[in-house]
Amino acid sequence: MAANLLAFLSMSESPPAPSPLLSVRDLKVHFPIKGGVLQRTLDHVRAVDGVSFDVPRGKTVGLVGESGSGKTTTGRAIARLVPITAGTITYEGQDLAHLSRNDFFAYRKKIQVIFQDPFGSLNPRMTIYSIIAEPLDIHFKDWSKAQKVARVADLLEKVGLSADFMQRYPHQFSGGQRQRIGIARALAVEPEFIICDEPVSALDVSVQAQIVNLLQDLQEELGLTYLFVAHDLAVVEHISDEVLVMTEGKIVEQASAEDIYNNPQHPYTKKLLNAVPSL
Repeated sequence: MAANLLAFLSMSESPPAPSPLLSVRDLKVHFPIKGGVLQRTLDHVRAVDGVSFDVPRGKTVGLVGESGSGKTTTGRAIARLVPITAGTITYEGQDLAHLSRNDFFAYRKKIQVIFQDPFGSLNPRMTIYSIIAEPLDIHFKDWSKAQKVARVADLLEKVGLSADFMQRYPHQFSGGQRQRIGIARALAVEPEFIICDEPVSALDVSVQAQIVNLLQDLQEELGLTYLFVAHDLAVVEHISDEVLVMTEGKIVEQASAEDIYNNPQHPYTKKLLNAVPSL
């Protein structure tokens, strides 16, 4: 009986599980299909159709699926880059889905996006300094030019580039270097949560590994939290703590990266694994 009492007290004294940094519940993003002379709504594309998941602070949750699965739209909905049809997106206790544009502005610093295309996401007419400093101009209006220059130099070095590159233009860099610049831009305002939207899919395999390793190093150094969106299950398994498998707007499987890779349950997950080239 004493042993049972001690076991009960031990259970009762255990600390509660920490709240997730981000919690998504029943998220829906439906795009209207219009037609006819009056362009009336005929139907809807259910790009995201009732998705729910949590992202713990300091962890990486991978969101994997083929093109058209709804994974990129899910990430963009969290960043409020596409209209949300229904559901909640709770960040540190605040529902972002129903905030006004002005009220959401404060969360732009906390939530940033690394985009898929390192060629199309950087303005070719802007210098690297201007690209990385642009979010500083928006969120740190009282900073001096010297402060911004110092911050950009530090960011370039943090992502493995020389501070001497500040006055160059995007066309002077390789794809991997451009993605490093995109990462530096995302880090500029010291975010907590980064949506990595297919950040390596446009890069060569050797460069992919470098970028994934960089993201992991930055996460450890800065305490970042990632939602890592990709179609390549091998890349997702490497970087993620937990993996969500998505198809046709729904999450069909959710498990640790190890379990997804070694013991997939859903036929779609098995299909994705079979598509991973063997070495």
